[in-house]
This record gives sequence, C-alpha cells and structure tokens, in this order.
Amino acid sequence: MRPLDSSGAAEVPEPGLWLTDDAPQGAIEEPPAAESAGTPGTGRCWLFGSSPCGLCAPQEAKKKAPCPGLGLFYTLLSAFLFSVASLFVKKVQDVHAVEISAFRCVFQMLVIIPCLIYRKTGFIGPKGQRIFLLLRGVLGSTAMILLYYAFQATSLADATVITFSSPVFTSIFACIFLKEKYSPWDALFTVFTITGVILIVRPPFLFGASAAGVGESYSLHLKGTIAAVAHAVFGALTLVILRKMGKSVDYFLSIWYYVILGLLESIIILFIIGEWSLPYCGLDRLFLILIGLFGLGGQVFLTKAIQIEKAGPVAIMKTMDVVFAFIFQIIFFNDVPTWWTVGGALCVIASSTGAAVRKWCQGSK
Repeated sequence: MRPLDSSGAAEVPEPGLWLTDDAPQGAIEEPPAAESAGTPGTGRCWLFGSSPCGLCAPQEAKKKAPCPGLGLFYTLLSAFLFSVASLFVKKVQDVHAVEISAFRCVFQMLVIIPCLIYRKTGFIGPKGQRIFLLLRGVLGSTAMILLYYAFQATSLADATVITFSSPVFTSIFACIFLKEKYSPWDALFTVFTITGVILIVRPPFLFGASAAGVGESYSLHLKGTIAAVAHAVFGALTLVILRKMGKSVDYFLSIWYYVILGLLESIIILFIIGEWSLPYCGLDRLFLILIGLFGLGGQVFLTKAIQIEKAGPVAIMKTMDVVFAFIFQIIFFNDVPTWWTVGGALCVIASSTGAAVRKWCQGSK
C-alpha cells in the first residue's frame, strides 16, 4: 500500500521516508566551552558535575520521550492532507492529469534543491546506485501520473481504495527480485485484495449490465480503475527499488530524481498528446498550488510519523485515507458510494491492515 502505495505519491505517499541518524540514540556531544568553564554540559548532572545521576537521568529521559500517540496523530494529519490534495486533483477538471503532475514536480523541485544544497549530497548520487535512482524516478513519476488520471476518471473513493492494493504487489515483486519469502499469509492477502478490486470494478460478465452500469460512464470508470491498479503496481516496484538501495542514498536525492524525471516525462507526454495549456480559471491555478502544498505537507508529517512510531501502527492509521476519501466524495461531489464499493474497500483495507500487523508482529519478535 505504499500505498503504503499509492500514492501514491498523493501520491503514493512517497516511499523511503525512514530518516535516521548515524549516531546511536542517546549519544551526546559535550561542548568544550562548557567543560573548560567547569559548567556541566548537556547530559551532566547539575548537582555533581559528572555523568547523569539517578535524580537527573529520569528527568532527561522524560524530556526526550515523544508524546504518546504523537506519531499516530502525525499519520492521521498526513492522511488528511493527502486526501485534500486528492480532492483538489479531482476538482481540477480542465487541466490534464499529466499537466497537474508537471506543476507538482516544479513545486517540489523548488523545495528539494535548497535541501540538497544544504545537505551537500550532490545531484547525481553514488555511482553504483544511479541506475536504481533513474528507475526509481521513472517508475515513481509514472505512478504519480496514473494516480492523478485515476482521480479524474473515476470516483475519489474507488481510486483511493485501489491504491491500497500496493502492498500485495510489493510482496510479489520483493519475492521475485529480492528473494524475500512469500508466505501463505501473503497469498491470502492477495486474494482479499483481488476480491476488493473486482467488487469495485464490477465487470459486466460477473455482475450483469445493471450492476456494472454499462455505458460511457462505466467505460471511463474502467479506465480510471486500470490506472489506479497500474499506479499500485508501479508504486510497488518503486518500493522494491528503494528497499534495494537501502540507506546508501539520501532521501532527498531520491525525491530529486523523482521530481526531475517526472517533470521531463510530463513534458514529453504533454508534447505528444498536445494537451499543454495554462489553467483558464483562477480557481484552478489556486488548486494546483494547493495540490503541491498539501502533498508536501502530507509527506513531511508522514516522515515525522515514521521517525517516532513503529511502521505497523503507521500503516494501519494510514488507512484513514479511505475514510477521508469517502467523506469528501459524499460532501463535495454528492456521490454516495455503492455497497459494492464499500465491500471492496473493506476487503482491501483488511488485506493491507493484515499485512501491516503481520510485519509488525514479525519485527517485534
């Protein structure tokens, strides 16, 4: 589920958000000036001027401990921001999905370049990882374009739910390319996800013409559904590539490749299909700016959540994306999801939640 895919960029939401320090936890540098002045530095007891005593140590630990539930709150806030960004994508109907992706890349580029300069990581990356960075950029940006098209072509709830099938594809690709174990549990979660997607798509040969809603609207719905599934597949491949690179590549450098290649890909596609045009409406221009702002905000809070909370609870809380999508679809589009969509959503969420709980239990052993 890149998302824990999808969408992610809203993307899937971006994978590879684990930012860690090289120094071990609790390691503290003592300021030389403090030592020379005889003043206890950080981590020293103010009563005895040496290492923390039994009185001071618990107080310092209490200061460093994050607020209980703060990581889950960050995840909830991230889900809300991503959902609002998705809502704006759906609202901008006069701008092609590829053009929205291009604007998103430009906005993120303005943020990423100063970060790379500040961190002094360069713009090319380690020699042995460049091919993976290129693949990550192309696959990730393609997933973003497909997601935006899915939001425009089908309902907000359907597209969001299908993006949560990404963990199933991640398990399959990790088994193929990284030789990770594919267990019977993974197979069960795959069956649940496929069932959920079928309930959402409602193919006429299974559900009949009346249930499927055969017609021009169903044809567009089918295209959006295929785009959402393709987004989940490309998002899963992106996650596998990021897992292959590990911590050898800076997170901002990974986003840089995603942004620059996404912009180039969007420009090429727009040139081929001839859809490039500036938004005519001032409200659409505002929506494009807000898509970048809310998408970046969601990414920042998701990063903070993963830094202070275990991945399992974060992945479970991330399913609130679906709840927000249902709420926004009802409020802003007056479109009540069908029971088929609700059933499909339950199947997909059960699959992604089960996979997250299983990984969480395995990691805690």
